[in-house]
Order: sequence, then C-alpha cells, then structure tokens
Amino acid sequence: MKKFRFLTSGESHGKCLNAIIEGVPAGFKITEDDINKDLERRQSGYGRGKRMQIETDKCEIKSGVRLGKTTGAPICLEITNKDYENWKIPMNISDDDLKNKEILKIVAQKSFTTPRPGHADFAGSVKYQLEDLRDVLERSSARQTAIEVAVGSVAKQILREFSIIGFSHVIQIGKVKAEVIPQNYTLIKESAEHSELYCADDVANDVMKEAIDIAKSNGDTLGGKFEVIFGNLPIGLGSHVHWDRKIDGRIAQAVMSIPAVKSVEIGAGIKSAELLGSKMHDELFIADNKIYRKSNNAGGIEGGMTNGEPIVVRAAMKPVPTMKTPLRTVDLYTKEQAESHFERSDTCAVPACAVVAEARIAWILLDEFLEKFGGDSLNEIRKNYEE
Repeated sequence: MKKFRFLTSGESHGKCLNAIIEGVPAGFKITEDDINKDLERRQSGYGRGKRMQIETDKCEIKSGVRLGKTTGAPICLEITNKDYENWKIPMNISDDDLKNKEILKIVAQKSFTTPRPGHADFAGSVKYQLEDLRDVLERSSARQTAIEVAVGSVAKQILREFSIIGFSHVIQIGKVKAEVIPQNYTLIKESAEHSELYCADDVANDVMKEAIDIAKSNGDTLGGKFEVIFGNLPIGLGSHVHWDRKIDGRIAQAVMSIPAVKSVEIGAGIKSAELLGSKMHDELFIADNKIYRKSNNAGGIEGGMTNGEPIVVRAAMKPVPTMKTPLRTVDLYTKEQAESHFERSDTCAVPACAVVAEARIAWILLDEFLEKFGGDSLNEIRKNYEE
C-alpha cells in the first residue's frame, strides 16, 4: 500500500467537501490561514460566476495537526458548502420523505435529463445507469477542485520547509496572448499577483478582460492557457527506469485530469516540434566548479527526472461548457431534441484552473520528494535531504 496519498469526497451542493491525507510526516507547520489564502485565490479571478459570491471557502483542519504541527496521523480537511442550505431537500441522503408530493416536486425541480455537451452528464449516466443527471453533475462538477486546492496547499507548506516555491500565471484568454519575459520568474510572479487574471502582462490583461466582457454579454464563455512554475527542486525526483515513475508523466496526468483541461505541455512543449536539436536541448556549462545552463527548454525535466532547473508546465483550458446560450442536446427521457440544462456558471475560469494545477503539481512534487528523502518526521527528512 502506498504510504503517502489522499482521497476526497463531497458533492457540489452537498453538505461539505472532505479530504483525508495519509502519510504526512510529523513536525511540519500547517496553518488553516495558508490553506484559506489558496482557496481565496481559486475563487477569485475576472469572469467568475455567482457561486463565488455565495461561497467564501474556508477550510477546517479536523485532525492530524496539534499545536500548529503535524503529528504523523492522517490529516482530515473539510470545506462546508454554504449553499447547501438551499439544497437540503434535493440533496438529502434519505428517501424517507419521497412520499410527500411537495418534497417530490422540489426534487424534480433540481433533476434534469438533458445532458450538457462538454460535461460528464451523458457518459456518466450511461456508465452508472443513472436516470437523473443531477447524480453525475454533483461529483463531476469543478467544485470538487476546492478541496484539492486545500490538499495542494498542505503540500506547498511542506515543500516550503525546503525552499521549494511555486506559482501560476495566465498566458492566454481566448485569442489574447500575454507577452512575458522568459525565465524571469520573479518578475512574472510579482506582476501576476497584482492582476485580476493572474496575468503578468498589464496590456494583455486589459484586453483579456474586454474579451471576457464581450463573451459574457453574448451568453458565451472563454478558455485559455496558464503556466505553473516550481523552483529550487533537487535533482533526481522521479526516475528513468519505468514509464509510470517518470515525473513528467505523473505531472501531465495530474494536470490533464482537471475538469476542462485539454492539453498539457512541459518546457518548450509543442514548440519543440519546430526546433532543431541544436536549438532545443539545454547545453551544460561550468564556472567556479558549478554546472549551469543558459536555457530551460526541457522545463526542468530530462529522462523523467528533475534536472535542477525550474519545472515549467503549461496547460490549455477549454471554454466552460455551461452557457446562458444553451447548446443543442437530446432529452434522455423523451428522446427528443432539446436545449442543454443550465447551471450557475463562469464566463471564464482560467485563473482558477491555474491555481488548481499549481496545487496538483505541488502534490506530485511532494510525493516524489518524500519518496526520495522520506522519513517519519521533519528532522529525519531534513537530515536525509542535507546528506
């Protein structure tokens, strides 16, 4: 059994979202404040919908941390869904009241049989033989990424003990692309933190906002691209010996499985197909007995292992498929042509998706870090790391 892992539970409009993290060593300082700052980042960003006005996500650490530090026991995290107050009847776990006509009416109002193109509705209903697509929507919703961000925040707090820091920023919304200074990561991070879209290019930021406004007025949505960067990583996280131990593969899977992400790139990514080998590969130099590179087209990973350079991951997020201007679909009950179901939605959620990707990558990095330098306590891990 894998020692370090996590599981989550919860529905979009259920009582809460939960996570159990197993295998966190003792002695690490973990705070709810740091987790909640990341949750706030996930909820912010220009183009978000009304759900963000209802929920102010706060995470409560239920176990595994005492007097500010991890104890080595499983950590339980919980985020309460405030909107559950409006969904108590249709999301009730019991069927005791279903004989009541008024209760049945309320449940029926929240049920639907018109799958939304681009969502899990159709495939999920067929796979699990579900008649009410609400049963698919509730778990497949991007709402579940809130608890994943909380888990990722725990990972980032542990990585910070070893000065491993990461951030994310938006590089494209729709057709509007940002211009950023390659490898000037400190400047990119500082500029992105002051943007509503987490975009380091002030000019592009304003044009992006205009594009979002136009899409919103047309009842449409926009996707885009973002970049996640983690620095100060030790050499050798991951492995070249088996395909499923290569860290670039693990990172790609973690990011690709985020709802709405359709492609993942590392380093030069798709542009590597256009480059000559002499221009693509990052040459090694030495000065003062230190080996260094002048480029990072590999994105910090060679042969499935970290090579000491910053990890650079980019991903493309498709437009949110729930729109005020509904797409055509088929009613699974009547088998007639219909318009897709509309649930509260965002016009653009690329900044939020970037925060989720940052959290998931942090988890993969921590998993590999503990695999290489692991122990049962911070002191033991620090000793292994320094040696």
